[in-house]
Amino acid sequence: MIKLEMESEFSPPEGENGYSKRQILNIKETILSELTDLLDHSGKVSNKKKLSSDLFNREKKATTAIGRQIAIPHVRTMQAKEFILAVGRHADGYEFDAPDGKPVRLFFCMAAPPYDDNLYLKVFRSLAERINYPGFVENLIEASDPHLVIRAFKELE
Repeated sequence: MIKLEMESEFSPPEGENGYSKRQILNIKETILSELTDLLDHSGKVSNKKKLSSDLFNREKKATTAIGRQIAIPHVRTMQAKEFILAVGRHADGYEFDAPDGKPVRLFFCMAAPPYDDNLYLKVFRSLAERINYPGFVENLIEASDPHLVIRAFKELE
């Protein structure tokens, strides 16, 4: 499932210090809910509300933003009937507590049942490798339709 323009909007931070930790958590919860909606379209989610909660609880432990305008929210949960992946993008990006301080524009959201380690880890590893290929992230950011996102992945196979 691919969404080229995520819909969540947030007010700019007040003051010079940026968003508070509470505001960032609220932003994350809203974005993860939107990504959960996208995952739910796959028909492979048992309980959308619980999946969203599982993703958010995972995010509260440590940010899934990795820098370079990318976050990989992920969770192993019984709310996923099998491995599912959603790609979300936002032109300006969202504050997501990234280590480089930049807004996150690309979200790769993954969920899998706890017993499905092989595929989950294989996809996670493959995604981590692809992110480092020259031009890959830029192609995803500039893609004008979902087929171009899929093509960017297939070109690296």
